[in-house]
Amino acid sequence: MEHSLDTKRSKIYYSYYEFRIDLKKLTKKIDQDFDAIVAVARGGLSMALMLGEYYDIREVYAINTIGYEDTQKLDKVNVFNIPNLQNAKKVLIVDDIVDSGDTLVEVLNVLKKQYDATTFYSASIFYKPSASIEPTWWVKEATGWIEFFWSEDLKD
Repeated sequence: MEHSLDTKRSKIYYSYYEFRIDLKKLTKKIDQDFDAIVAVARGGLSMALMLGEYYDIREVYAINTIGYEDTQKLDKVNVFNIPNLQNAKKVLIVDDIVDSGDTLVEVLNVLKKQYDATTFYSASIFYKPSASIEPTWWVKEATGWIEFFWSEDLKD
């Protein structure tokens, strides 16, 4: 069964310019070192790339999840493509938004089960206070449906 998002909510275009400013704000908030970054694909990929460059970390990985079909929220988050983190002691998980929190919760469950000696932190640009989990660091409260530049800018 699928749950429909309220598509009557305002849609907010989020540009690269805003992203760059917000990512700089995020780096000012992050007060821990880590030896790997895991992007929740696809939303966290741009963040992971830029944070990897900023922190000079080459161990940048992606983990895949499927929790939505277009704007329809699915009942269960499917997590796959789990990276090899056996040499990482502290890992930063990044995603563009923590909406319901289901994706971050499931990613953490999967990773902690496989790497129980690793400490995991999380960061996002957007966070909804109604989510079931709060990321370690975040920048903005989400108030509508975010149309990210990486999803919109190549469309006709």
